[in-house]
Formats: sequence, structure tokens, C-alpha cells
Amino acid sequence: MVQVPQKTITLEEFLKLPETKPASEYIDGRIIQKPMPQGKHSKLQGKLVTAINQVVEDQKIALAFPELRCTFGGRSIVPDVTVFAWGRIPVDENGDIANIFPICPDWTIEILSPDQSPTKVTGNILHCLKHGCQMGWLVDPDERSLLIYPSGQQPEFLQEEDALPVPNLVADLQLAVADVFGWLKL
Repeated sequence: MVQVPQKTITLEEFLKLPETKPASEYIDGRIIQKPMPQGKHSKLQGKLVTAINQVVEDQKIALAFPELRCTFGGRSIVPDVTVFAWGRIPVDENGDIANIFPICPDWTIEILSPDQSPTKVTGNILHCLKHGCQMGWLVDPDERSLLIYPSGQQPEFLQEEDALPVPNLVADLQLAVADVFGWLKL
């Protein structure tokens, strides 16, 4: 079988393309469309954004975003949840939150969808860590486990009653693995 190489494009060319649903990411010169989020993914994403923002938004410590495009280090990715320290959130000329985030998040959270490549998702987390991200989480709803990637440290595999480490900027957020997966129960 002959494999035909895919055509590569530049990051600048990619950023001029219209947005897709679900979002497409630019990684190593290639466009990779994310899978359509399903029920477990959507529930966990919404609850994580809400739980984080309840702890940090009113005090203007940080802000969590769902599905926010971040373009930095030669990639343009759309993590499931990104968290930015308040003072790092880009603003436009009016002082409003910007539409374009040309920076790495302080915390990135990815939630595996069925048939999604854990290797590709881990690659995006490692890319964030390489460019200054404080921590990455890889949430696996099917396995009821989390892989935690603290910057400059060995990853941790957590299950069940384990308390979840969080970046310093959201130190008041207290969650256990069981809390996160408990959100899936009706």
C-alpha cells in the first residue's frame, strides 16, 4: 500500500481558514479536527469550568474557558478547558477580553472522548508545559482516572479517592477524583 503524504500548510495560512465545528487544531503543519464532544465529555467540561470559576473569578485570580483557541509555539490548539491567571488574559483596545489568545494557558485540561488518541492529546499537554504552562490534566472518563502533569515533575496517575493537585493560582480549589467522576451520575 502506497501512503500519500498530506499537504502541509503554514500556521498563518491555517489561522486564515474559517473555524470548524468541532474545532480543528494546527499541529506540525497539519490540520487535525477534534472529535465531536459527547455526553460525558460535555458534562465534565462544563462542571470543571464552573467549579474553577466559582473559586477564582470573583476575586480576579484566574479565569477558566471551555474550548478556547490558543496559538503559541508554532501550534494552534483548542484544549477542552484552559485556565489563565487574571493578569495574563489578553484584552483588546477597549479593555474587553480579547478574542485571540496568542499565549499558552497557565493550566490545560483535556478530556478524552471515545476514539480520541491519548497520544495526540498528551502531545498537546506536553507542548503547553514546554511553553510555560504550570499543569496539565488528562481526564479519562472511561477509565475513571486522571493523569496529572505538573510542570517539571513526573506525571501522576490518580484514581478514586485521590485528591487532585491543582496549580498554585487555583490553590483554593479542592477536588478529589471521585468528585470529578461523581458529576457523571444523574
